[in-house]
Amino acid sequence: MKALSYALIFLCAVIAQSVFFSCGKNETVKTEPPVREKKQRTMTEDFQKALTPDDVIKLGETGNQRFLSGEQINRDILYEVLHTSKGQHPAAIIIGCIDSRAPAEFIFDAGIGDLFNARVAGNFVNVDIAASAEYACKVAGSKIVVIMGHTHCGAVKSAIDDVKLGNITELLSNIRPAVDSVKNFKGELNSKNYEYVDAVARENVILNIRKLREISPILKEMEDKGEIKIIGAMYDIETGKVELMTK
Repeated sequence: MKALSYALIFLCAVIAQSVFFSCGKNETVKTEPPVREKKQRTMTEDFQKALTPDDVIKLGETGNQRFLSGEQINRDILYEVLHTSKGQHPAAIIIGCIDSRAPAEFIFDAGIGDLFNARVAGNFVNVDIAASAEYACKVAGSKIVVIMGHTHCGAVKSAIDDVKLGNITELLSNIRPAVDSVKNFKGELNSKNYEYVDAVARENVILNIRKLREISPILKEMEDKGEIKIIGAMYDIETGKVELMTK
């Protein structure tokens, strides 16, 4: 019994000592992220600089083909996070709609650090969006600007219906020029006519390509010099296919 008592006393002492030394050590210990084996390339500065605008367009086309075929790159996302944490060198900026069915990285099978995204309902251009594109191209080295519309666009339908609702009213005014431009369409000119909606969405892309060149002398000059290309695209939400538009 005496030996058992000594053992219990010793055990209690060990537990008390452990508790004592653990007090005040609640701070999170910061450690370096683990080194991960490279599984795919990330968009480095050297790789970005070596690309031409046409190269980037080709990358987008082949990425969309992988997306359509279900053969996307098996990415190590954490690897991409770690290896882009010190800087970013995206190849393109996509000016797209906020539609939840049109996420650019998925559509083009791109990774973290590959693309800039500027998203606004109706994928229109204003000074803020133009400034974002100027930063992407002039400062960060992106080679193409893509204004990407999509089929069955809710913002376009609302512009066609001339919806009036809070700040949405002002937003839709940016899409109205496309509605006004598509007057010779054969068929009903309303939001229930999907072909008409898509025709307006396509015209909206074309008009905003022109508008971007008008309100951004910086991008216009870069395009004239062949440093970048400004193109359009239409994404089909039913098939997943991207159709490029070069007007």
